[in-house]
Amino acid sequence: MDRKQIEKQKERRDSRMKKISIMIPCYNEEENVVPMSEAVVRLFEEELTEYDYEILFIDNDSSDHTRALLREICRKNKHIRAIFNARNFGQFNSPYYGMCQTTGDCTVAICCDFQDPVELIPQFVREWENGYKIVCGIKTTSKENKFMRFLRSCYYKTIRKMSDVDQIEHFTGFGLYDRSFIQVLRELNDPTPFLRGIVAELGYRRKDIPYEQQKRRAGKTHNNWFTLYDAAMLSFTSYTKAGLRIATVSGFAMASVSMVVALIYLILKLVYWERFVAGMTPILLAVLVFGSIQLFFIGFLGEYVLSINKRMMKRPLVIEEERINCEEEQEEQIEPDVMKKAV
Repeated sequence: MDRKQIEKQKERRDSRMKKISIMIPCYNEEENVVPMSEAVVRLFEEELTEYDYEILFIDNDSSDHTRALLREICRKNKHIRAIFNARNFGQFNSPYYGMCQTTGDCTVAICCDFQDPVELIPQFVREWENGYKIVCGIKTTSKENKFMRFLRSCYYKTIRKMSDVDQIEHFTGFGLYDRSFIQVLRELNDPTPFLRGIVAELGYRRKDIPYEQQKRRAGKTHNNWFTLYDAAMLSFTSYTKAGLRIATVSGFAMASVSMVVALIYLILKLVYWERFVAGMTPILLAVLVFGSIQLFFIGFLGEYVLSINKRMMKRPLVIEEERINCEEEQEEQIEPDVMKKAV
């Protein structure tokens, strides 16, 4: 970074120009990182001219040319920073960690595939200036597969009814977060964070902005049944007790039914000793039914145990391999005392 750019940044800080951080997680997005950076920079040059800004890309160990493109982008524009993870740390840890590394007065989290409209950022900022600490983008409609949309809707409604926390339907994390809430995230120390649940549980006064989710601009989605299952189980084990309660109630109900049936069979056998032949069929059916129920709830209980195990190990969210354009990061960070007052 040359002297002119350093002096320019100091002048901005001295004049107390508010700074907006744009955090963009990416994984194998070689077709999208350049257009996304250009779209965000153009937004600040044309619409948000009164704000300073930084763009932070956090790459989750891409195997294509994403990192080479990010290096070139960062070389051309010192407002753009990049963090390269040592390996893929999953769809939740990497974005969460990226948000905690931002230095702005507020942070906007947005996907790199253009499914989240960049054009909504000025509206998020206006609501933030109106006093909202959190502004959430809510997918009211979507151009994704209708069947997947239906499954997502069923999931959101189910988790909302089962959870003690009022979960936010069709919220993926796209939104604006005040630096006071970012500080809450930094201090949370959760090795398996689920941002959507954290916003619903610990978030400040919130403003929801509806939008239509677009199709990916380029590339293939990295979500599959396994990643969607991980998301579902993380939310269930983090914010619901219903699974364990259902297992307890079901076990008690099945045990009661079994005792009643066994008693009826015993009475019928004693009364009609010669004529009543139970055979092996009822026994086999009972074994299959109760065995299946037991296996299901043992697996469900295992998900809770797995979640507890991950939290007990307290492993770091992310291991960094490289940082780019982070030389003045310490100067940009908010002072600890100021952060505590903000929280």
